[in-house]
Amino acid sequence: MNFSLSEEQGLIQQAARDFAQNELLPGVIERDEKQEFPTEEVKKMGELGFLGMMVDPKYGGSGLDTLSYVLVMEELSKIDASSSVIVSVNNSLVCWGLETFGTEAQKEKYLTRLTTGEAIGAFCLSEPEAGSDATSQKTTAIDKGDHYILNGTKNWITNGSSAEIYLVIAQTDKEKKHRGINALIIEKGAEGFEIGPKENKLGIRGSDTHSLVFNDVKVPKENRIGEDGFGFKFAMKTLAGGRIGIAAQALGIAAGAYELALKYSKERKAFGTEISNHQAIAFKLADMHTQIQAARNLVYQAAWDKDNDEDYDLSGAMAKLYASQIAMETTVEAVQIHGGNGFVKDYHVERLMRDAKITQIYEGTSEIQKIVISRSILKT
Repeated sequence: MNFSLSEEQGLIQQAARDFAQNELLPGVIERDEKQEFPTEEVKKMGELGFLGMMVDPKYGGSGLDTLSYVLVMEELSKIDASSSVIVSVNNSLVCWGLETFGTEAQKEKYLTRLTTGEAIGAFCLSEPEAGSDATSQKTTAIDKGDHYILNGTKNWITNGSSAEIYLVIAQTDKEKKHRGINALIIEKGAEGFEIGPKENKLGIRGSDTHSLVFNDVKVPKENRIGEDGFGFKFAMKTLAGGRIGIAAQALGIAAGAYELALKYSKERKAFGTEISNHQAIAFKLADMHTQIQAARNLVYQAAWDKDNDEDYDLSGAMAKLYASQIAMETTVEAVQIHGGNGFVKDYHVERLMRDAKITQIYEGTSEIQKIVISRSILKT
């Protein structure tokens, strides 16, 4: 397999790099401090086609491959992981799920809005007692014939208050356990749908994360994705692809921290020479560079598998597990290389370190990735 970029992919990567430097970087520290959602920046990402990258052009998408999406995620994440997670959720979890499993009517109604940035989406699976254990859904969708009555609470929802379209996973038949779960499309403003307080987070603070509450929300049957009982399978298939996006985010965070550390090491002097000339620093940089390239290869492999209709459950899990680990290790070392300056906000690396941690948690914790990987290798 060949990971050399095509001319088109190179142009897409450069466009994302330019956007990150020119549009995301100037206000990223302030947005982080104020927990400010990047509203204008999201609109511009929609105009650039970053919000529906893999969606068919007939629904307003860019019709690109997964590798192109990964390239964009990496470049955006070098600068602003809060913005890149918005791109990730909208592309991997919402648009992909709707296009792959939705009806033609659902695609025409929702995808064209999601791909252009007119609206953004949210994926609602996690609950107070159902994070890693996604089978333990307490949110219920009671079948009433031509509609469902939805009740429950969802936690840690990315784009929680900014989204217009929500994909909600809920239990319809408890006796059937995971086979009794459905995926429903809810629009903001539905009667009985309330948005809870914003979470005060360690990292990705520009992304709005909320709890959501559903009190007797009436959902027409036409808003169910797939057949009755398909919801859990829908969630797992969607998350498998979403992990590639988060792996790319982790890769970008690591690469961004490394680039800052490399630049700083060539400017900062100690004991009469640039600190990059000291073996202690040079070896840190060597390890960082090697590990980032290894992570990049894993991420590209997972993207290639998805684009070529290969099984990407294993490669996606490996990419997310390793890239998120390297994101944490690299950002910690980047702070160390910056010394005291690494501990203050002006140099960006402390924010990247805080942002890195969530990549080991959301869309499947590192422990869950190890379960996926071990089950895959043990059944062969």
